Amino acid sequence: MSKVLLSFDIEEFDMPFEYGKHLPLKEQLSISQEGCKIILDLLEKHEASATFFSTVVFAQNSVEIISRIQREHHELASHGYYHSSFTNSHLLESREELGRLSGMEVTGFRMPRMMPVDDAAIENAGYRYNSSINPIWLPGRYDNRNKPRTLFALGKVSQLPASATPSLRVPLFWLSFHNFPLKAYLRACATTMKSDGYLNLYFHPWEFTDLNKPGLGMPWYVRRNSGEFMRDRFDRMLSWMTRQQYTFSTISEFLGSRQQR
Repeated sequence: MSKVLLSFDIEEFDMPFEYGKHLPLKEQLSISQEGCKIILDLLEKHEASATFFSTVVFAQNSVEIISRIQREHHELASHGYYHSSFTNSHLLESREELGRLSGMEVTGFRMPRMMPVDDAAIENAGYRYNSSINPIWLPGRYDNRNKPRTLFALGKVSQLPASATPSLRVPLFWLSFHNFPLKAYLRACATTMKSDGYLNLYFHPWEFTDLNKPGLGMPWYVRRNSGEFMRDRFDRMLSWMTRQQYTFSTISEFLGSRQQR
């Protein structure tokens, strides 16, 4: 069955720091909180389940959103303790604290900005899966063309890379969604689904807010199709996926069903 694994990295909106801008923590959080509410409403409209990778800082300051994630049967996974600071000790600390805050079992991890993370440390911290690989070449960010493109295992941990097309490894991550014509993006999704049997797509809540506001410093390719345009495109994508008879799943449910085969 064709499975769509939607995931969202819910975090302090610190991306302006990369462009020499500064936002107070309260504003970073409020932008991401606004986007999370929009995402949850869209998921509810389409009866779609998803996985939310949260930092501890975001979860501590967003009790209502974490409660809604739990109440509406989504999955909570770890995105570290902080978004812009990391040590291996944060792996266990974030898993335990997110579990305490939410009352949910936390079994998955995604490294902020899809940066490398020590595989042994992931396993030692008790995670069952890691979704921190974008298996593409992105100039100035990473080159993972030598890594597997689809689900594989390292030790006891399932490794779930973000989806990319099977031939040229065209990325299907959030930035592609903003900048590709929607029909072209959906065609790439269909090609990848036919090859792999699943799609692993990730986004951020701040994309659903207006990134053209003064003071954010976002480049045009990040700002493009943000805010209301993003909401409309995402809504249309979910409608298209439903018409294709794709089904939505949390990552842990998907991996559990694969292991039972």
